Amino acid sequence: MDETARRKEIYRVTFIGSFVNMLLLIFKFLAGFVGHSAAMIADAVHSLSDFVTDIIVIVFVRISSKPVDSSHNYGHGKYETLATAIIGLVLLSVAAGLFIGGAKDVLYVIRGGILEKPGTIALVAAGVSVLLKELIYQYTVHKGKNIQSQALIANAWHHRSDAFSSIGTLFGIGGAILGGVKWRILDPLAAIVVSLFIARVAVKILKGTVNELLEHSLPASTEEEIRTIILSVEGVTSPHHLRTRRIGYNYAIDVHIRMDGNKTLTEAHLTTSIVEKRLKERYGAGTYVIIHTEPEKSKAL
Repeated sequence: MDETARRKEIYRVTFIGSFVNMLLLIFKFLAGFVGHSAAMIADAVHSLSDFVTDIIVIVFVRISSKPVDSSHNYGHGKYETLATAIIGLVLLSVAAGLFIGGAKDVLYVIRGGILEKPGTIALVAAGVSVLLKELIYQYTVHKGKNIQSQALIANAWHHRSDAFSSIGTLFGIGGAILGGVKWRILDPLAAIVVSLFIARVAVKILKGTVNELLEHSLPASTEEEIRTIILSVEGVTSPHHLRTRRIGYNYAIDVHIRMDGNKTLTEAHLTTSIVEKRLKERYGAGTYVIIHTEPEKSKAL
């Protein structure tokens, strides 16, 4: 898939998610206020953060898809990584807000306060949210993996975190409605539990983006696969000094190889080109490949 088609696919998937988020956002806020449910209002705030991150993905993917220029010799792929980091930070802030709000309500009950009984409309909204958000998660993560978009996959997890939020809200509201006055504390407790799930996802996303920004190597299994691909080219031996990293959704591979020192420069160049071609066939046309060739029986330079 070329860059233009990839960008259009990211936009299309994100716009679909944004439309679902907008509908849920409106429905949840109405259900939360009408149904007097703190958990549902918190869930609505989470949906609002989903909508905001959709906009972030659209803006930053457009920037990251810009071609190489004089000031960005490796392209603008890191902007997608930055978008992913922003999504992680938004998730973390949402988790903190939900936790604090839930904790305040729990303390209120412990001190003798009585929370208002949630309405049935809040329960219905939670159920609808769980269903729609899980469906949009499955769709978005599938597309994200197909086109190797970190930002799209991160946004998919944001959709799923909203589904988790709604599951907790569903049980909390259900318990508060069916269990009587003393069980209404389940509504804010649900918000607290959900906030921990969201925080866990946020930390996982942020860890991945920090690793990439700090030039973390590709997984050992991927590096081993790279060596196998290199050795599949006839006349090439001893791949060493392998260095790898990610630049946005592309891989960067820097490696030394050895071949017969009696080969002509033209023959060595042809063999090296075959290695580069096979790596790009496996990891995508945008893969950055740098190969240093050495005579087979000489010491590494």
